Amino acid sequence: MVSRRRRMLIRYLLLSITVTLLLFLSSFWLQPSTAPSRLQECPGQSFQASRLLLHLRLSLGANEDVLLEAYLQSWEELIKFMESLGTIISFFSQKVKDKVAVIRELSLKHSREIHGKSGDSSGLQTPASFGLQSGAYHSVRSMVEAELKTGIVNFSHRSQSGCRTLLRLHRALQWLKLMLEGLAEGPDADGRYKTPGELSRDAYMVALAPHHPWVLRQAAELIFFALPDRKFFLQLVCVRSQQEATPILHTLIHALTLVHTQTQRILDTHHMLELP
Repeated sequence: MVSRRRRMLIRYLLLSITVTLLLFLSSFWLQPSTAPSRLQECPGQSFQASRLLLHLRLSLGANEDVLLEAYLQSWEELIKFMESLGTIISFFSQKVKDKVAVIRELSLKHSREIHGKSGDSSGLQTPASFGLQSGAYHSVRSMVEAELKTGIVNFSHRSQSGCRTLLRLHRALQWLKLMLEGLAEGPDADGRYKTPGELSRDAYMVALAPHHPWVLRQAAELIFFALPDRKFFLQLVCVRSQQEATPILHTLIHALTLVHTQTQRILDTHHMLELP
């Protein structure tokens, strides 16, 4: 009788130990992530990662196309990102602004030629996005096909075409994407993180330097040297640590990669990756 009670007691003790161990282990598995589940609005600043992500996703059209209005809105948010880095980066941000304006103006000009100017008689200003809602400049593919048909694109000399302008934005998008990929990476073997200046320079050498003259490359070196530290970049995506920043950066990088890949494929199909 005593032996039987002892066996039952041992079973209860083993069961209790097992349950306690499982509860202990589950406390690690069920621990809430320190990373935000979605991008939040970051108060007190112009650039918003959540808006950038929204525009990037909206730019992905059917049949692996890229919708130009959302694409340009993505760039307008990225311009805010660059301007947040200080006046030293204004050289790059102004170049991007000019290129966004060129595509918008070309789309408006084309739309006015198609629909006539009667809509302007009211004195109301035509919205900058009007020419991007439909027609030739609705998407990257439609713009490429339309400008090839009309002969605006020149494969031998520089021309004020939407395709040439888009190619410059496309290269700059790769630069920013590569820089964000560097920010998302962990430290090296010595535990050191690369500075944003180093990451920007590395990305520039891959994406933009091969297409820039010597003088511009030297100016870029000085600009990258003066960029803020990593902590400032993390604040731009509204986080306080690298651990919090990494999943957010990966989300943005994924969206940038999809847009860049689809644009690359369209330009490559029409042999436009080296337009002068």
